[in-house]
Amino acid sequence: MPHDESRHARTRVVVVGAGQAGLATAYHLTRAGLTPGDDLLIVDQGPRTGGAWQHRWESLRLGDTHKVHDLPGMHEMGLSFDNAPRDRPARDVVAAYYARYEEYHQLRVVRPLEVEWVERVDGGYRLTFRPGGPLDSVFAEILVNATGTWTNPRIPAIPGRREFAGRQVATPEWVSAAPFAGRQVAVVGGGTSALGFLDELARVGASTIWYTRRTPVFVEDEPWISETRGARAVAVQDQAAAAGAILPSIVSATGLARSPLVDRLAARGQLARRPMFRRIVPDGVVEYDGTFTYVDAIVWATGFRAALGHLQGLDLVGPAGAIAVRRGQVVAEPTIYLAGYGPQASTVSSNRAGRVTARLIREQLQAADSASTAPESEPEAAQSPGPEAQPDAQPEAAPHTVAIQEVTEFSGE
Repeated sequence: MPHDESRHARTRVVVVGAGQAGLATAYHLTRAGLTPGDDLLIVDQGPRTGGAWQHRWESLRLGDTHKVHDLPGMHEMGLSFDNAPRDRPARDVVAAYYARYEEYHQLRVVRPLEVEWVERVDGGYRLTFRPGGPLDSVFAEILVNATGTWTNPRIPAIPGRREFAGRQVATPEWVSAAPFAGRQVAVVGGGTSALGFLDELARVGASTIWYTRRTPVFVEDEPWISETRGARAVAVQDQAAAAGAILPSIVSATGLARSPLVDRLAARGQLARRPMFRRIVPDGVVEYDGTFTYVDAIVWATGFRAALGHLQGLDLVGPAGAIAVRRGQVVAEPTIYLAGYGPQASTVSSNRAGRVTARLIREQLQAADSASTAPESEPEAAQSPGPEAQPDAQPEAAPHTVAIQEVTEFSGE
């Protein structure tokens, strides 16, 4: 088959992912002088706009979840999530807002494109996409990875999970509570998604049992309390990311805010939490105390891990089990950025981080341009430097590579 050059692109910066973090970073890169479709390419694996939101369940409303902060540049469009509709599915509202955002700022996102593999090549990286999309590959000098976590749910390695004869779903697979009507359902996880599932299941007459790894902590939903706990969560995540350690659960630092949802669950007696069961058997679970409980289904609302499988060939994971990242930059390879990772995972943090990432990338591109246009040294001077001569630059360090270590940890979310 002949080689089709039209399916192989070249750019200076590629942003992978058009969710909150990817769009925020792309916006700031355009303000730094990059042009989408020319020296900036934004690709997204989703079939439409909205990032992970496009895949969320129909019943979820914006008022049911954490605050969704506005993207940079939304105000000039006259848009804000603060006054977005609360009576329509959140997935539809966010998708519509993001579509208008991409069009207004002319970001020219190319979709659907799912990155299958990333490899180093001279001067940058080659990204290979799964077959079926509009491109086969792209070469870029700098890679901004903003693939989020939605496609990589974290399910704890509980013995017997594969032996269970009932139904099991993780958060990304949840469509509605209807299939569980009248059933006895174990909901596992200590975050807001688990609370939402408990509420929906009660509405269809399901009997629920709530399991968490740690005892949930409920806090008053006051702004100053939320800000303090949020800052603490960011600091903990930042410390772990910089050390290349497995990222801890956000809810373990923030707690669960008291809300009308929590009050409703408490009134029904649905917050009588049980510690995690020891194992799963075909028709139920073996409790922590060794007793048996029958269940028809298990809902895993146990959080997510960053979706970074396509970066495995770069050997970026360190001995502590994760990639070391500071200010969004991979410590071992500063021309790779992980947008929305760790302390940048919240919507407000990803917006702020996008500005920092754009500034660092602009500096890198300017340095590369300066190096490429600098006059070459005279051969005689290069062969016979004087005793006072100083090197222009330090020798380039060898890439830091370590073996990949797969670590599974139950976050309790």
